[in-house]
Amino acid sequence: MSRIALLLVLLSLWSSLPSAQANEYPLRDDGGGLFGEVKRIQTRYEDTLIQLARQHSLGYEELLRVNKGVDPWLPGAGTEILIPGQRLLPPGVREGIVVNLPEHRLFYFPKPEKGKPPVVLTFPVSVGKMDWNTPLGVTKVVRKQKNPPWYPPESVRKEHIKRGDPPLPAVVPAGPDNPLGTRSMRLDIPGGAYLIHGTNNPDAVGMAITHGCLRMYPEDIERLFDLTPVGTRVTLINEPVKISRFGGEVWLEVHPPVDEKGQVLTVDIEVFEARLNELLGESEVIIDWEMALRALREATGMPVLVGLELVPEGAAEPEVPATAAASVPAQRP
Repeated sequence: MSRIALLLVLLSLWSSLPSAQANEYPLRDDGGGLFGEVKRIQTRYEDTLIQLARQHSLGYEELLRVNKGVDPWLPGAGTEILIPGQRLLPPGVREGIVVNLPEHRLFYFPKPEKGKPPVVLTFPVSVGKMDWNTPLGVTKVVRKQKNPPWYPPESVRKEHIKRGDPPLPAVVPAGPDNPLGTRSMRLDIPGGAYLIHGTNNPDAVGMAITHGCLRMYPEDIERLFDLTPVGTRVTLINEPVKISRFGGEVWLEVHPPVDEKGQVLTVDIEVFEARLNELLGESEVIIDWEMALRALREATGMPVLVGLELVPEGAAEPEVPATAAASVPAQRP
């Protein structure tokens, strides 16, 4: 291969990866939970949805879900692709690492640097598959390791034999064949070796495919590894329905819910109503129930505007940030 050809290949690979700042967003002073933006891009002939998902810090299934009808392997040149880069913050404490399992997404809330506004970093993750669920609850990072070896548990080795796969060795050394990738962070969860780690199969990031660990793109785990000290709080939640108020608006984000065994369920409307009542309190809000129910049925994972807060006569209209207002038309089904 010539030097020019090699350079072109390297540039192509480099351009397919997200920038270091692509996953980082400032938190709003008023506590509003909507951030990011929705974009529409035109594909090149050589693009695939797997490549585009990684380039835009998304999981493959996350991108496929909002681009129905597009050939994932050969979308062709000039095909319009929706990039669902807008989302709501998860409910609960905004501290350390928060992983929302139905969303297949990790949120990291670092301690704010002096003189700088707080931020959130977010990354797609793979989670436990059916019968190998990722445990819920609050834990912490107890160990970090670069280039970790993998010691396949006996249960995983038996599973491989049962499937007819070649037997796994007692230990897989660090290297390109190691499924833990280049970094691992062990969680303080009894009864198993649960890790946040990299991968040698980045195409599967964003799926329910692991044996309970949280799998990340290589570039994402390396960044998170450098930012996260041992002792960092880790909260694992199961919240398929997220609701947030933002500049006098009510936004709803729904993901396909799963039970403790990883089986896909339908969204419980009572869960939505309870969360809505908790959020709104005594506020007077107009809810577009047709839009809300459609969002619950479709569960695309994209935030949808479903309500507006009533403004008392004579009161000033709430300010809606330009990023939110500009993105509204792209998100309404």
